[in-house]
Amino acid sequence: MRKLILAAALVAFAGSASAADDMMAGYFGNTVVATGGPATSSTHFRADHSFDVIGSMMGFTKSFKGTWELKGNQLCRTYVGDQPPGLPSNPFCTPWDAHKAGDTWTVTFNGSTRTLTLKPGVQ
Repeated sequence: MRKLILAAALVAFAGSASAADDMMAGYFGNTVVATGGPATSSTHFRADHSFDVIGSMMGFTKSFKGTWELKGNQLCRTYVGDQPPGLPSNPFCTPWDAHKAGDTWTVTFNGSTRTLTLKPGVQ
């Protein structure tokens, strides 16, 4: 009986990890470019649950890094070290969907709309 319970738990765990990997699979090896407002950013997500961001605003460029995880339909990014200015919380969670290279979509946060494009390759 214990083996059956353990097997069921492992299958459930593998299924949830696989679902997260499936939603994020299109992002790995590609670049999310966000524009709108005074800042632009390029984000790279990796299968090991790490990410980095290069942000530019008014002639200044800064890099940030951290880890990501999916919680339902929310992508939560936990920044390690410096955090982007104006970040309301750490971890920072936003609604998220699966996308593939070439897709463009918009997100609105705190009354500000940003356009995101998933560009092929690491840029």
